[in-house]
Amino acid sequence: MESNWAAEHLQTIRTLMERSAVYRRALAPIMLFAGALGLAAAAAGLWFRLDSVRAFGVLWLGTAMIVVAGAFLIARRQAIKDDEPFWSPPTRRVGQALLPPLLAGMCLGFAFVFVGLANPIALTFIWLLFYGCALHAAGFFMPRGMKWFGWIYVGMACGALLFLAIVQPEIEISAHWLMGFFFGVLHLAYGAYLYLTEKGKNAA
Repeated sequence: MESNWAAEHLQTIRTLMERSAVYRRALAPIMLFAGALGLAAAAAGLWFRLDSVRAFGVLWLGTAMIVVAGAFLIARRQAIKDDEPFWSPPTRRVGQALLPPLLAGMCLGFAFVFVGLANPIALTFIWLLFYGCALHAAGFFMPRGMKWFGWIYVGMACGALLFLAIVQPEIEISAHWLMGFFFGVLHLAYGAYLYLTEKGKNAA
């Protein structure tokens, strides 16, 4: 039994290493898609002044659901294109790493939105920290950059939270600006980095 378990895990690790490039190629369009939707949602929130916790939460939870659905379709299309099984053991590992923090953040989001337990700024930082933890956890089964991307989220979110809470508590800033930067600009920047470095490798 133990030998079978060890063999299965060894095969999973080997497959993850072999498919690192595949995951990297799939990540670029997913990050660009998520970044574009993040900026669009931030612009919509600012334009229509969706500043109440309920309106803010509905907007961003809806955006997150669209991003998850789009990422699923993009990853599935990439798997079909490369003639790879979509729900493979390595993919299940990534999903299992992402699920707990993302599910916890989503449940807290629904609770805060519909019960009114927090303001949009507090909800923003809760989502940022849970999302950063999810990226870091998935980074153990994906290209190394994903783990660093998770650390960037956690580090920048903690820094911004401490700055707004301790250094400059009198600053009034719309939560949509924070969401647009973290879920829009950072995703676009990472997607562009992945796309350009992959293009450079292919040219070489």
